[in-house]
Amino acid sequence: MTIGQSCLSFLVSFLASTVGAVCGIGGGIIIKPTLDLLGWANVSTISFLSSCTVLSMSFYTVGHSILAGDSRVKLKTGTPLAVGAAIGGAVGNHLFTAAKNAFANPNTVGAVQAGCLAVVTLGTLLYTLRKDQIRTHKTTNIAACLAIGLVLGICSSFLGIGGGPINLVVLYYFFSMSTKTAAANSLYIILFSQFTSLTITLFSGNIPEFHWGALALMVLGGILGGIVGRSANRLLRTATVERLFLGLMVLIIGICLYNFWQYAY
Repeated sequence: MTIGQSCLSFLVSFLASTVGAVCGIGGGIIIKPTLDLLGWANVSTISFLSSCTVLSMSFYTVGHSILAGDSRVKLKTGTPLAVGAAIGGAVGNHLFTAAKNAFANPNTVGAVQAGCLAVVTLGTLLYTLRKDQIRTHKTTNIAACLAIGLVLGICSSFLGIGGGPINLVVLYYFFSMSTKTAAANSLYIILFSQFTSLTITLFSGNIPEFHWGALALMVLGGILGGIVGRSANRLLRTATVERLFLGLMVLIIGICLYNFWQYAY
């Protein structure tokens, strides 16, 4: 990457992480498709940079909230979800490596990721628009929480997005969480899944080629975005957070569809 590209990557990471911390979607669901759209690196490198950025942002946001004693994380259900997500992160990492090795053209994996992300985001948008009419549940069974976390971890790791909106929908539906509570618990889950996924990547030697300067700037952007986003989440009304979330979903669907067409054709 050139200096200009690295600086723009920092800006993308900062803005995405700010919004991600506000809405609880981690930022990766914005960073990954945006960098795919810009086309400055291959699919594996973008997934790696996105995951590192999401991990830095979630680590700061969750850690600061817990230390400050104002965390909305419900440990009774959040911890089994996070453990399941950690296991899912390992499985998703393996699936991504297998998919990458299965196709001679790396763009094929990018098309699969973009297509899956578009479908997941569209489903999330439709659910969010109708969530007031959908009966929710209050799951407390530990085994069920582990299984739900496993699925979330697999999706987030394979798609390289950290967790994204699918976490929020699951937390709304299975645990009847409010918007801001779901955001806090989503980041808690993302922290575990991304840490596991990246640890496996490091120890397995499957680290793609990347520019250290770009990584440093993106991680810095993730942390700064977490600082700003955490403060904004406390100030903004729930209705404002929900509108921001819906607007992002529409934007992300459009970018993913374009990326799918770009990679596939």
